[in-house]
Amino acid sequence: MGGAELTAIVMLAAAFILDLLIGDPRWIPHPVIGMGKAIKKLEAWIRRSFQLENLKRAGVLLPVLVAGGSLVITWALLKLLSLIHPWLAWAAEVVLIATTIAVKGLKDAGLEVYRHLKQGDLPAARNSLGMIVGRETSHLDEPEIVRGTVETVAENIVDAVISPLLYALIGGTPLAMAYRAVNTLDSMVGYKNEKYIHLGWASARLDDIANWIPARLTALLLTLSALILRMDYKRAFRMVRRDARRHPSPNSGFPESAVAGALGIRLGGTNVYHGVSSFRAYMGDATRPMEARDIRLTNRLLLTVSVLFVVLELLVVWGAGGTLWT
Repeated sequence: MGGAELTAIVMLAAAFILDLLIGDPRWIPHPVIGMGKAIKKLEAWIRRSFQLENLKRAGVLLPVLVAGGSLVITWALLKLLSLIHPWLAWAAEVVLIATTIAVKGLKDAGLEVYRHLKQGDLPAARNSLGMIVGRETSHLDEPEIVRGTVETVAENIVDAVISPLLYALIGGTPLAMAYRAVNTLDSMVGYKNEKYIHLGWASARLDDIANWIPARLTALLLTLSALILRMDYKRAFRMVRRDARRHPSPNSGFPESAVAGALGIRLGGTNVYHGVSSFRAYMGDATRPMEARDIRLTNRLLLTVSVLFVVLELLVVWGAGGTLWT
């Protein structure tokens, strides 16, 4: 094994383990916060500088400046640190890659809802769910709280785990940070409402493109994880083929239908956003009622998929002789 291979393998593994151990502590400044502030300032500048009829063209500026800027700034920072000492740059890459993934944060968010449900505290469970979803939660009963949690964990396996790790493999830390910028843009401006239908279209489209391959890869890994965990892997695969493309998102239906099939539950249904009801296509078959333990089962799938993909990446780097990193 060459030095480049070993460096890349250790870096990916170290970043993954770092996220599992500490997640995103609030006392450590997170790059996404800086991205969010930059997006807000750029949005204000664009709205001041462009007429309403030109907002669609101006919307291209957001992903170009934010994602492109994140890539260039990360590359320059690492280059500067490498001039000081190579190990300093290496450590920075580990930390930065860890900030682009959120296995621990996603798992902990689901477990918080689960604990409240097991304690019979529905108001607390609704409040915890409301912290991680955009839908209204104040009226939800326990099965709907479980559905919202399972859907959120399943969907975010793509953009909080598989996508950033894949882009870290392909283009190192700068590309992983650029992906995180794209995902942050989508979460802030990628809405099809009156305010963002023109300004946010390019950000939303780029996020769809960036997650297209990772979403489908996630569905395959979820099927394999269901086999490993002795869940219904055959139904998981069948539900992906049947239901994934029914979802309004070109990507979210793949992990959601796989999880629904593996657990033997039905996801989707009516959600309420800012007082407006919105129906999402059903994913999976309701072979049994949803219950709190489905959150824990989904977390098991999350952890298994994450480990599988990291192992897969390490094997790819080893087989490529480190060429993807040099």
